[in-house]
Amino acid sequence: MGETSYCPKKFAVIGAGPVGGIVAAFLAKGGYDVTLCDIVPELLAPALEPGILLEGVDSFQARVTRTTTRVDDLLEDPPDVVFIAVKATALPLIASALEGFAGEGRYVVSWQNGIDTELELAQVLGPQAVLRGVVNFGCVPLSPGHIRLAFHHRPHYLQELDPQAKEAALGISRVLTDCGLDTQHTDQIADMVWRKSVMNACMNPMCAVTGMTMVEIINDPITFNLVDALIKEGIAVARANEFSLGSGYYPYAINYIKNAGNHKPSMLQDVEAKRRTEVDYINGKIVEYGKQAGIPTPYNSMIRGLVKALEPK
Repeated sequence: MGETSYCPKKFAVIGAGPVGGIVAAFLAKGGYDVTLCDIVPELLAPALEPGILLEGVDSFQARVTRTTTRVDDLLEDPPDVVFIAVKATALPLIASALEGFAGEGRYVVSWQNGIDTELELAQVLGPQAVLRGVVNFGCVPLSPGHIRLAFHHRPHYLQELDPQAKEAALGISRVLTDCGLDTQHTDQIADMVWRKSVMNACMNPMCAVTGMTMVEIINDPITFNLVDALIKEGIAVARANEFSLGSGYYPYAINYIKNAGNHKPSMLQDVEAKRRTEVDYINGKIVEYGKQAGIPTPYNSMIRGLVKALEPK
């Protein structure tokens, strides 16, 4: 990791679901000032007392400094860094609420699934204030403030959108690593987003429409053939748009998802909870980029439509 003089001390995490809870817990364990923000008070209460409880491949409990149900409260005593860990569908609203946050020494990190989430934030906050992360763990909410880490494939990755914010990306990566959430700075975040999203675009929606876990999808030859077709279609779209997935990506992706365990991905959790999903930012983006490059995307178009049909109207 490169040298940097940027040393953030105060953090906020917007989104008290499993992804936000995990980053908040690691930062709190590291001794940092952490504000956890969510519109659902029941998700926030355990974060203060007795603390966010992680179990699975990482196990510990940590209490955040404070909680709030209002993003506006973050503007009154601004943290140095805000992690966005809400569903991508909420980004326009969150970005608008944070419009007055951006300033010298203050940054917003898209710590989310999906393609182009950082661009949604940058449209409002400006690219100099926005960074993008790629997260490599799988998690399941057991109850408010209680999260199981099904797998944790370190490291995670972070990159600034504007070169002037590189010091910030290095400093935030160092803090996360010191807290145990090992994170590396990269200059290839767009490629990494696509490497992860092509895999998300097969397992997430297949589990969502069938109700099956990842292991069940892999072990069933019929559903696995559909997963295989979605992966190959995603690879074709990524390469046609000149995103570098690297040589040997296809066997890497197959091996990765086979080792994900008996896990319910977030899109299935959303369908079961009757919430909107992130399918537009995963399969929908592959369809969008496919049209841009003249690559047909029948499998992604079909699975996106099926997931949309399951979302609340």
